[in-house]
Amino acid sequence: MQSALARDLAPEVTDPFLPMPYRVVSHHYETADTVTQELASLNGAALAFKPGQFNMLSAFGVGEVAISISGASDDGVRLQHTIRAVGAVSTALAESEVGKIVGVRGPFGTDWGVDDIGSNDVVVVAGGIGLAPLKCVVTSLLERARTGAGRLFVLVGARSPEDVVYKDELDKWRDSGAYVALTVDGAGPEWRGRVGLVTSLIPDAPFDPERSIAMMCGPEIMMRFTARALLDRGIDPASIRLSLERNMQCGIGLCGHCQVGPLLLCRDGPVVTYLGDVPDLMSRREL
Repeated sequence: MQSALARDLAPEVTDPFLPMPYRVVSHHYETADTVTQELASLNGAALAFKPGQFNMLSAFGVGEVAISISGASDDGVRLQHTIRAVGAVSTALAESEVGKIVGVRGPFGTDWGVDDIGSNDVVVVAGGIGLAPLKCVVTSLLERARTGAGRLFVLVGARSPEDVVYKDELDKWRDSGAYVALTVDGAGPEWRGRVGLVTSLIPDAPFDPERSIAMMCGPEIMMRFTARALLDRGIDPASIRLSLERNMQCGIGLCGHCQVGPLLLCRDGPVVTYLGDVPDLMSRREL
């Protein structure tokens, strides 16, 4: 039975400008400043989304911010978002404890095009929390990799061992048949893994560049160098997809805050192909 609070807060018609109420039902720290939260719809409504899209999350009384959807329950009623506390709104959201009500608008933006990859190899390259928008890609392609319909390569970089997100999932993905490689920029003597930039993982990854689709997300300087490394391996620029981030405020291409050249990233992105003006646009700083 729907609670009185859910009946009061849940609108009859979904409005793209009106946050829907969700309750925080789980709260897991990935790192010291990054948390993965599971949110449950108060009215039981499912949210249909595609990997790569984002929601506008509201901390009531503070503001709202664009956060990628990193997972969902099978029925779409519960959503997962991984949030790094870097500003007032993201900090308020990251500190929202179990039971707290937050607002959700969305989903918005373009997706990774998982349904169109056929039997190609998929190379996922992520830097830091950039793995969050790609997590749905990995989970959706694991079964395909197990059946041999296409190989999955997950290349992950982080600043330090303490900054690696989804540590347990990385092991599970490897056990499920994905090629998983991890490197950090710097570490102490206790670290037994690789040290170096995420681009250093690309030459050793045994994917077939002629039949590979690459998807990457992370700091833009990392994506610029990663794109060059993928091109050097022979991947067609039309097969390289990346997720760009800007100051998204409306989510539907009206306010103009996320404009980069001819693109409004909340509408024309965040996922774009490494073609045309995109390589140049990636080097333009947000004003």
